[in-house]
Amino acid sequence: MSPNTNDTTATTADFSALLDKFKHADAHIGIIGMGYVGLPLAIAAVQGGFNTTGFDVDPTKIEALNVGQSYLKHIPTEAITELKSENKFSITTDFSGLTQMDAIIICVPTPLSEDHGPDLSYVISSTEMIAKYLRTGQLVALESTTYPGTTAEVMKPILEAGGLKAGTDFFLAYSPEREDPGNPTHETRTIPKVVGGDGARALELALALYGNIVEQTVPVSSLDTAEAVKLTENIFRSVNIALANELKLIYGKMGIDVWEVIEAAKSKPFGFMPFYPGPGLGGHCIPIDPFYLTWRARQFGQETLFIELAGKINTAMPAHVVGVLAEELDRRTGKGLSVANILLIGIAYKKNIDDVRESPAFAILELLEGRGAKTSFYDPYAGEIPKTREHMTLAGRTSIDWAPERLGDYDAALICTDHDDIDYAELVKHSRLVIDSRNATRDITEGRDKVVMA
Repeated sequence: MSPNTNDTTATTADFSALLDKFKHADAHIGIIGMGYVGLPLAIAAVQGGFNTTGFDVDPTKIEALNVGQSYLKHIPTEAITELKSENKFSITTDFSGLTQMDAIIICVPTPLSEDHGPDLSYVISSTEMIAKYLRTGQLVALESTTYPGTTAEVMKPILEAGGLKAGTDFFLAYSPEREDPGNPTHETRTIPKVVGGDGARALELALALYGNIVEQTVPVSSLDTAEAVKLTENIFRSVNIALANELKLIYGKMGIDVWEVIEAAKSKPFGFMPFYPGPGLGGHCIPIDPFYLTWRARQFGQETLFIELAGKINTAMPAHVVGVLAEELDRRTGKGLSVANILLIGIAYKKNIDDVRESPAFAILELLEGRGAKTSFYDPYAGEIPKTREHMTLAGRTSIDWAPERLGDYDAALICTDHDDIDYAELVKHSRLVIDSRNATRDITEGRDKVVMA
């Protein structure tokens, strides 16, 4: 028998007691998913004074955290040591402990399905697990990025199937994650948190909870609105990056340096915000979230022409970069890609982190090898390509060691990720040809004739 079958309806007193626990950081918080979102949130929750338990299906994460080690390179080991020293944090694969939590926060992936629709399998399985142990007087919050309607239409029926009712027996909220791994300026506690609730009491509870975890909360009127906020933020970036990419192609044909244009344009103190071109989009959010809204909009008979056009432009960038490389190799050496040896510099989706999710470097590797090229990569952060559904043939490959004297063994080096701690002057000096898709070599003068912007 599941725990919720013996529970009675929560009373106003229960609500008041839970609210008081959140306001005074006297609650026990459970976080499902100890990845790029869940682990920083757990650190912030402990810093806010809450007893916190992380739940994850991956035993290697439990092992690492239990010995004080970080498995995310942008989170230093010192942060985990401090987390453990507080004696307010534990991590487990035993989900039965959910029944002891006052608040349960879901931080699991929401990837795309093979047909580019929403894949909510992780959210659904997590919700089903919570439903097994749900009791009266708990707050359940989702942080995973998703389309408007997910929390109310997908999660809520699952949680209510055992007889407990949202807003009466338990409470439901949505607060989108805003993590930016590797950002030296903003961390979880300092990033304002949008919060939506399933009714006034759920919102009040969620604001009290998050009010002790972050410095500023931003309440909105509904769950759907909160879900839409997250999509809007990432679609905004996707569209503007697509514009920067398109301008790069246009200005490139005119002999104009798009990077110089953007640098000058951003001197305007109003009406302009700089976005930068690159080899494609990466990360868990920006390449994926627009498709979530596109899928949802079609259910309402709405088209998303602007959003889809941006996706088309960004998706085409890896092929553009490979095309520039092929053209330059042929022009300079008469060599085709089919007999070329190419070194990719960086496979992480952005600089100074080890996150390779949806990295455009994978598409570039596959395009190069599809044309017969031999490839290697160097990345000081992401040393091995993990198994992914989309790029299984690349899994297990490892970074070469940095050896400047060996850079000349490659026909070209292609900069995909502009990590700060790569010696680009050394790269240019020792390479035969450098294709730069990130403007990483902008300050290099010696050997500039070997650099081609892509």
